[in-house]
Formats: sequence, C-alpha cells, structure tokens
Amino acid sequence: MLDLFPIVVLLPLLGFLHNGLLKDKIPHRFAGAIGTLAVFIPFLITLGAFNEFNPIERTAPHLVPVFDWIVIGNFKSSFGYQIDQLSLYMTLIITGIGSLIHLYSMGYMKGNKGYNRFFAYLNLFIFCMLNLVLSDNLVLTFLGWEGVGLASYLLIGFDFDKASAAEAGMKAFILNRIGDVGFILGTGFLFWLGGSLQYLTLQTNLNGLGIFSEYANLIALFFFIAAMGKSAQIPLYVWLPDAMAGPTPVSALIHAATMVTAGVFLIVRLNFVFYLAPDTSFFIACIGASTALFAATIGLLQNDIKKILAYSTVSQLGFMFLAMGSMSYVAGLFHLMTHAFFKALLFLGAGSVIHALHHEQNIKHMGKLFGKIKVTSITFLLGTLAIAGFFPFSGFFSKDLILEKTYSYGAFGSVLWTVGVVAAFFTSFYMFRLVFVVFFGKDNTDSHHKIHESPWTMTFPLVILAIGAVFVGFLQTPHFFLHIDSLEQYFAPVLRSGLELATENGTLVKHMELTHDVEFTLAMFSLGVASVGLIIAYWVYQKKQSQVLEEHTGFRKILFHKYYIDELYDLIFVKPYVYASKLIAYTIDTKILDRFFIGIGGSFGVIANGLRRLQSGFIGDYALYVVLGTFCILVYLLTRGV
Repeated sequence: MLDLFPIVVLLPLLGFLHNGLLKDKIPHRFAGAIGTLAVFIPFLITLGAFNEFNPIERTAPHLVPVFDWIVIGNFKSSFGYQIDQLSLYMTLIITGIGSLIHLYSMGYMKGNKGYNRFFAYLNLFIFCMLNLVLSDNLVLTFLGWEGVGLASYLLIGFDFDKASAAEAGMKAFILNRIGDVGFILGTGFLFWLGGSLQYLTLQTNLNGLGIFSEYANLIALFFFIAAMGKSAQIPLYVWLPDAMAGPTPVSALIHAATMVTAGVFLIVRLNFVFYLAPDTSFFIACIGASTALFAATIGLLQNDIKKILAYSTVSQLGFMFLAMGSMSYVAGLFHLMTHAFFKALLFLGAGSVIHALHHEQNIKHMGKLFGKIKVTSITFLLGTLAIAGFFPFSGFFSKDLILEKTYSYGAFGSVLWTVGVVAAFFTSFYMFRLVFVVFFGKDNTDSHHKIHESPWTMTFPLVILAIGAVFVGFLQTPHFFLHIDSLEQYFAPVLRSGLELATENGTLVKHMELTHDVEFTLAMFSLGVASVGLIIAYWVYQKKQSQVLEEHTGFRKILFHKYYIDELYDLIFVKPYVYASKLIAYTIDTKILDRFFIGIGGSFGVIANGLRRLQSGFIGDYALYVVLGTFCILVYLLTRGV
C-alpha cells in the first residue's frame, strides 16, 4: 500500500485532466462524480496506508521515489514522496475534508455554466496541495507551493467576468509572490549549508554543523516570510478576505484544509531549523498573537457572512502561529485539524444559507432562519460552539492547549497568553453575533423568495463535519486514540531531529511545568471568556435586538472599514507603483526614449537620402565626380610638397 502511495497524488491530477480537457463534452453529474471520487479514493488509500504504516511504532519515514526530476552536476532533485506521521496527518485532512467539499459542490454549483471547469480546478488544487505535504524535498514542496497559488488564483477568479473576482484573484497571486521570495532565499541558504534539499539528508548534514546555528534565525525568518503569505499573517493577510469573491466551496477549501495551512505545515516540516531559531520563533509568536487579535476585532462589525468567517480564519491562523512561535508544534497541528472541521462546516453552512436566500450574503438581510433550514442551522450552531471554544467541542481542546503552552513559554508567555485570551473573547462575540442575527434575530429576509433547505449533497457534508467539529478534540485526550498518551507521542518521530539539534546547541526553549490546578484554572478562564462573549452577543443582538443597520462612527467606523489597511496599502504601494508605471510609459518611454531612438533612425534616414543622390545614374554626374576627386588628390599632394 505504501509503495502505491503516488496513486493518491495521481488521481486528483487525472481528475483535473479529465474534467478540464473534456469540460464541454461530458454531463455535469459525471464531471462532479469524477472530481469527487478523485479525492475520496485517495482518502481511502491514505486510511489504508495509515494502518499499514503504524505511525505509533514506526519512527523512520517511508520514502517512495518516483523519478529523477532535475540533475545538474552534483545537484539532484527527484519526484519522491516521504510518508511519515506528519504527511499522513496532513493528507488525511486534505483528502477527507476535500472530498466532503467536492460532494457539497455538486449541489452548490448545480446549473452553473462553468461546472466542469470548477471541478477541474478543485482537483488541481488538491493535486498541488498533496505534492506540497508529501514531497521529500524542498524543490517538490515549492512546486506544490506555487501550484496551490496558481489554483487559488483560478478559483478565486472563477467568475472572471466580474471585475471584483478577477481583481481578488490577482491580489492573492501577487501577495503570495512576495512571500515566495522568502521561500527561495531560505532554500538557497539551506542548500549552501547542507548540500542537499532532501529533508532527511538535510537533517543528517546539518547535525553537528556549528555554522548552521549561526544562520538558523535568518533562514527561519525567510521561511516564515513565505508562511506569512500563504497563511495570511500580518502584513500579508489582506488577500484572504478578498478571496471570498470565489464560490463558497472555494472559500471552504482554501480556509479549512489546503492553502492557508501550508505555512503551518512548512514550519513543522522544517522544525530542525526553527528549533535552533529562538529569536525568530519569538517573533513568530508575536506576529501570531497580533494577527489573532487584530483580525478578531475586524470581524466584530462586518456584515458579509463570508467576510466574517474570512477574518475568523485569519484570526485562527494567528493562534496556530502563536503555537508555532512558542515551539508548541503539536498544539498548532492539533488546532489545524480541529479548525479544518469547524471552519469547513461554517463556510459550507454559510453557503447553504446563501443558497437558501438566493445568493444573499449580507446578514442585515437575514433573520429567523432557524426553523426554516434546520439542518443548516443546527450544524452551523455546533460549528460556532466549536470555534468559540466551548466544552466539549473540538475548539475547546485545541485552543486551550495553545493558550496553555503559550502561558508557559518564556518570560513573555503571560503577555502573549493575555492577547490570545482577548482574541478568544472577540471570537466568541462576533460568531454568536452572526448566529443571533442570521438564525434568531429579526426577520429581514426578502419575502418574495421561498426559503428552502439545501439538497442532501450539501447537508450530508454539513452533518459529517459537525460530528467532527464536536468529537475530534478528544483525539488529544490521553489514551482515547490508538492507545497513545497524546498527539505529542504521535508526532515525536517527526520532531525528534529538531529537538536533538536544539538540545546539542543549547537553543531549546523549555516550557514551565504547570500544575494540574493551574492548567484547570487556565481552561476554566478560557471557557469563562467564551461564555462572556456569548452572553454579551445574546444581550445586544437577541435580547435587545439592536439594529445591525446602525451607522458606524468613531472607532466603530475604523473597525467597519478594517482599519483602512487596504486603503493604506493602496496609498503606499499601489498608487506610487501605478504613478511610476505611467511616468515610465508615457513620459520617459514615449517622450524621451522613443524620441531619442526615433531621432537616431531619422538621422540615418537623412544621411541615406543624401548618399542616395550621389547614385543618380547619369554619366555626366559620374564624370564630374572623377574630376572633383582628381582635383582633391592633386591639392593634397601639392600641399604636402610632393
């Protein structure tokens, strides 16, 4: 089963080629079924590989070479896959959540003229993401890294006839290219020091290499810049809310299981670099905490149901990077998984609401939907309880673990923990604001439209994801899953090399040992904060039923306009770039360079016209030239005294 693992990557590629090349020749149902099976079958294969690999007892990764790709002198990069605890974990999430999103899309995209093209793009996205997480070297990882960037551009701009969608796709593409510079620089440094780009070889070559620790912080910073772009951290987060221009299943796929998790995965895969980079790690923790709080405050007053969830994703990614920066990689990966379930559930639930209201996305035009679309309402409520961190839902376990690890992290752990707790409070408030306004508040829906529940292809994935959002948090409970103490033991083989390097170099940051009483107090405090957020949201938007149509003034206006960050970027970066481009195009290029080179061409034309007259074709003219030439020669000779 393990040696056949490349089939997991190949099937989505075949689905992409089939639906892409035959998009005008096959019926929609067939294209949707092919696209969905191209992801669901790899999920089943991965489950089989998971059982065969036995990740609890096995410590060495299983390598599956496919073919040599680039061979230049001593440099060789191959198409090869590394099957270990981390890659299996990520593959199960990508294919499991991805197959549910594909099934949901069959109902959501019904009747869309680009139906087959849409499924081709979805399969391309999965293919690229699988290459990213399964590759055994940085070059193939970068291919997948760029591939998901391309696929996101195609999916965000799927409705390319709309200017907003086309611009959003371009915005995502450009901002991710900024992060890619960091990936390339980090890769160059690792090859220079380690002499290879294969992960296992790098770990061996860098072990005991004293000079590596001197560059570790710089290399880690380069790769974190790459992660900032893909995983939407300050200051490169602005593309992710605009990605809502794509169809709702695209939002669920990007935000839950694929692209935005790439940055988190990259840091864990390169843990042998980041363990040796405590300064960069602290910087990552600060950026993560700032992003979590910053995005949560923006989500407080947004009215587009998808934009609220988008800023929620940015905030939750901030929690994951808070874990990465505090070197709590397992906590970050755990939250990555729980977030995949409840965020996919929330986005698909939002899509079901939009579908029921005939593509209405403004929550000001919704209300009292709970009794009209019960499956969507109940599952969305479960997802909200999970993201808000209520016990016993999955978000409680993963977010509480991050906050606990942050609290015990170094001298500034308590400060970062405080920022995280405040962000958690805002998360609870804006999510329950959304629930009360949309499902329980005043009915502001258009009475001309009949509200109806979505078809089973859309509600079935909601039910499965809701079950996951409720129960997957127990995977971290001791002895609950596969007879292991925790996910710490599960991921231990992946993190062992980094821990050993950090221990040898004296850069390992140890967390404070917390007593059970302190852990319980922290957990209860987090639960209390979430409860306060729910109560305030209930009081403001349900009990008093405050108008969502209120006019925003003062700081509320700043929050509503997202701190004017997009306008600031437009003023600082976009407008000067456009002005410089116009200056070069219409002044320097047209009026200076063009005139200069046209002048050179014109001067040769004048010279050519003059010389052309010497070739008149009349014998008398040529006789005159001979006489003049002879006269000139004689004058020259006489003046020389000959």
